Amino acid sequence: MTDRLDTLWYTRCPVPTGLGIAIQQGWLEAAFRAQGTKVSSLLESNDFATRESHFSHTLQNSVRHGGNIPAISAKARGRDTRVIGLSWADETQLILASPESGIATVRDLKGRRFGLPNWKNVEIDFTRAQAIRGLENALRLEGLEVSDVELVDQDIESHYSDERAENIGGTLARRVGGSRARANNLEVIALLRGEVDAIFLKGAHGAQVAHQFGLTTVIDTGAHPEPLIRSNNGTPRTLAVDGHLLDHHFDAAVTILDQVLRAEAWAQDHPSEVRRYLARETNASEYWVSVAYGEDAQTRLRTDLATQSVEAIQDFTDFLHRWGFIPQSFDVGGWIDRRPLDALRSARVAG
Repeated sequence: MTDRLDTLWYTRCPVPTGLGIAIQQGWLEAAFRAQGTKVSSLLESNDFATRESHFSHTLQNSVRHGGNIPAISAKARGRDTRVIGLSWADETQLILASPESGIATVRDLKGRRFGLPNWKNVEIDFTRAQAIRGLENALRLEGLEVSDVELVDQDIESHYSDERAENIGGTLARRVGGSRARANNLEVIALLRGEVDAIFLKGAHGAQVAHQFGLTTVIDTGAHPEPLIRSNNGTPRTLAVDGHLLDHHFDAAVTILDQVLRAEAWAQDHPSEVRRYLARETNASEYWVSVAYGEDAQTRLRTDLATQSVEAIQDFTDFLHRWGFIPQSFDVGGWIDRRPLDALRSARVAG
């Protein structure tokens, strides 16, 4: 028997997710309102600890759909969370160089300076981890290792959760002129100043920066045919809930998954609307959404528990431990809870 849930806390990253579309459509709120449950946004909270749960998953009765590094980190640090879905939407993952550097190929990176973000006051530096992953995957294609380049840290003293997000026309954004904006772009600034020779950027933001500043794309690992080369923070993305929600409000977990799959099914036949929604999610134009995620982005919105996705998360978890981003690796299979997806599928067959 499931207990009644007073409040469901939700959060998603500024990337393509079924949860993000379900929220923008109003479907998640409507589904839970019918059950007498209020839905609240973590990132829009006035409380630092609540906002920080987007990265640490400490808040009870919450769901998060987005980059897998914070989710993996929370699990590795002993938080009781479960993955109920994985979504694999490929995106651009760019190693970028300044034209003046003379770097044109991955082999040209040997011995050169690579700029890395270094958030000094956060539990998990997902930006650094995803950059090292992209760099390592690119270098290994040419028989090189990260030790073959010079890593140049861009130290950041502020915190991810310092500023509250505001919902402006469907886009979650932080105030203009806030400290987070500059912190998010320190490696770009270092590249433009000539202090480093290459950096890693991904998604719509990365594609737009590369174009605006005429940067050289050394490689896009997000376009590589091998899934584990494309595997990074956003590939695949985790749909995770806390253990308390599953144990005491199982029907709520099924409802979440139901609305995510509903949004993804709707997306398949509405490419133009999806581009608009993803532009809001990523705070980018529809053009850069198409560049970063493909003109067929709607077809990539699929949440399941496919073997390829599970294997990729395991490989990435081992990578994060090898590089010291998490205190221990773990069995991803034991982290996944298939019951909500199985229950939803059974209900649909019976219906």
